[in-house]
Amino acid sequence: MRLRQEQKGFIFLLLILLIIGSVSLVLYFLLEEDPVGEILEQEQVIKLLIVMEDEGEVLFTDVFLYYPLSHVGAMISIPGNTGSIYSSIGRVDRIDRIYSEKGIQVYRSEIEKLIGSSIPFYIVIGLKDLQLITDRLGGMRVLVPSPVDALSPEGKRWLLPSGSILLDGDKLAVYLEYFIEDETDSSAAERRQNVVIALLSALNRNASVIFEKKNFKFYEKKFTSNVNANGLRDLLREISKVDAERIVPQTVTGMRRLVDGNELLFPFYDGQLIKDVVMQTVNSLVSETMTLSGRVYVLEIKNGTTVQGLAHNTAALFRSAGYDILRTLNAASNDIEKTEIIDHIGNAEAAKSLGNFIRCNNIREEDIQLSGDVSDENRNVDFTIILGGDFDGRYVH
Repeated sequence: MRLRQEQKGFIFLLLILLIIGSVSLVLYFLLEEDPVGEILEQEQVIKLLIVMEDEGEVLFTDVFLYYPLSHVGAMISIPGNTGSIYSSIGRVDRIDRIYSEKGIQVYRSEIEKLIGSSIPFYIVIGLKDLQLITDRLGGMRVLVPSPVDALSPEGKRWLLPSGSILLDGDKLAVYLEYFIEDETDSSAAERRQNVVIALLSALNRNASVIFEKKNFKFYEKKFTSNVNANGLRDLLREISKVDAERIVPQTVTGMRRLVDGNELLFPFYDGQLIKDVVMQTVNSLVSETMTLSGRVYVLEIKNGTTVQGLAHNTAALFRSAGYDILRTLNAASNDIEKTEIIDHIGNAEAAKSLGNFIRCNNIREEDIQLSGDVSDENRNVDFTIILGGDFDGRYVH
């Protein structure tokens, strides 16, 4: 009799434990955080760190900004040789050394400090995994402006045809890794950003298949992220909707200096410029400036002062913010007091955003004759900036 009572007590205790376990499991799934869903519900700009690496070394890093309501995005390249005194490693060095020494979490934290903005999500992709994804998706299409025929330092031959071509995994690795002597840093950064765009486009083309739970398991294992499997699927599905034709490419700009034999890029204005660029880009993504036009504006910059090289240096500022510069030249006079922005296209919102970048409120729309004629000088220019004595090289005072 006593044995039966003990058995009943054991069974009762087991039932209680099963109930507690079941309730805990249900509560876990109910209360599990969904940061991606929260951002989508709140209609916020998604900020994502994308790191491409190979055997623990960074190949390239981009901060991807995306506004879900308009499907407009921007990418900011973080050059691996961006230099500073990094507290995480206690010395002046390249920023990509932080990744190899401290890992992705610390690396993300230092990039957040660099751009002056939090980055809630990160994705790390290994080169070999990218090659597998590329082959699984049937290739990635990129534009190669001119044929590539070069040798790596190890003697490996890089060969690529020109044109809009579909690359398999091996050829995509060549596209990422090759370099030629006369290629600029901005051109190389744009080429690597093109790989990210090609990946997102390929994911979007195959979305109906890839993002099925049973199919996504293959892709889930190819990415390292700080969100769970469901969050990663939601994140990739959403950002793959980006309008590839309207992505604004940007990069950290600065001065190059040799430190202990290494060439480092020190961001302009002690890093304040890139922070301003990121802030302006985020604001532009949620405003009509980018969501309606989806274009890169073309600027003409005139120096109305006696400061040598002012227009040229200012052009570098605006390039870093994603603008195209058609030309820099001297104004008709070199004693202009107030900086002025001339709007040639009648876009007050874009003109205001342009002015905010240098804190210039002196904006006027071009007086076009009733005949509708536009001078040849201004035909290909969206905005003219005439720099005056109130401009200190960064802001208007």
